[in-house]
Amino acid sequence: MTTSLPLVFDEPRRAKKPPRHLADLSGEERRTAVAALGEPAFRANQLSNHYFSRLVSDPAEMTDLPAASRDKLVADLMPPLLTRVRDLECDNGETRKTLWKLLDGSLVESVLMRYPGRVTMCVSSQAGCGMACPFCATGQGGLTRNMTTAEIVEQVVDGARALARGEIAGGPGRVSNIVFMGMGEPMANYKAVIGAVRRFTDPSPEGLGISARGVTVSTVGLVPRINQLATEGIPVTLALSLHAPDDELRDELVPINNRWKVDEVLDAAWEYARQTKRRVSIEYAMIRDINDHAWRADLLAEKLSARGDWGWVHVNLIPLNPTPGSKWTASDPADEREFVRRLEAGGIPVTVRDTRGQEIDGACGQLAASES
Repeated sequence: MTTSLPLVFDEPRRAKKPPRHLADLSGEERRTAVAALGEPAFRANQLSNHYFSRLVSDPAEMTDLPAASRDKLVADLMPPLLTRVRDLECDNGETRKTLWKLLDGSLVESVLMRYPGRVTMCVSSQAGCGMACPFCATGQGGLTRNMTTAEIVEQVVDGARALARGEIAGGPGRVSNIVFMGMGEPMANYKAVIGAVRRFTDPSPEGLGISARGVTVSTVGLVPRINQLATEGIPVTLALSLHAPDDELRDELVPINNRWKVDEVLDAAWEYARQTKRRVSIEYAMIRDINDHAWRADLLAEKLSARGDWGWVHVNLIPLNPTPGSKWTASDPADEREFVRRLEAGGIPVTVRDTRGQEIDGACGQLAASES
């Protein structure tokens, strides 16, 4: 049960990046960019309002801008970044998965999921992933390159446009939650991911004005980046993809564990919760006969409760969505129930994730893998 793929933290040097976009820039940087085009700096606020609030990118719709300036401003600060390859829908149209092609031909995925009272978007942060987890479709494809802040933001803006136009079942709406649980390891693309988080949470028209409490950043456990995230002053939810409570198994399932062990990454998660006052989510994919043993539930409960019972943590069990041809498969429902029972007996709050999108290759990376 070993992986032959190496851990990759840095994207290939040959990686080709797209042109800059409004969403890559802070408010001040936008004003500087607009001024460099010979326009008054306040045009940056107008452009931001069109992109983040009105959700438009067509110059013809920007009637508050001089006709002579519109095309130039849009061409320079709103270049196209994502090309839709195809959409797949399920759950009566309330779940939509989109396969995107980036300018260099890389494929990434995003998913829009509508629930009663909220709309969640799952976004990708890298084309591929360098973390080499053997049960993950994306991890087995390796890392192509990091996505830019704007490429990440564009996934959500597209979803926001579809909701505003009433294209998603349930009528018009807005994105309320964002989870960095698509393709890639967000903490390995830290600068761009934090830029995207700021665009998501900055008030309109600087950004989308989504509550930081509605944003979840996941990681397999890059401890220095978890520590850094705690200092950003943005109280997002941290989701730690643990998948095993013991080093022997986690070394195999999550190769980053060979660098930062279970106790070290749990200590970092606990410290994040202490500093931000935000409950950490422990993500645990239930894999049949691999990590779903009752004793591992007991060990997980023991390790989490040992760090405090002040509500700092919650376990999110994920029924594995198997990839075609994979030896990995979901746990038996009886084993899953016993795992839940033992965590609860140990005083640990636990839920089993709603398995949205299984019939549309819901596990991230499956759609891109089938297309490439």
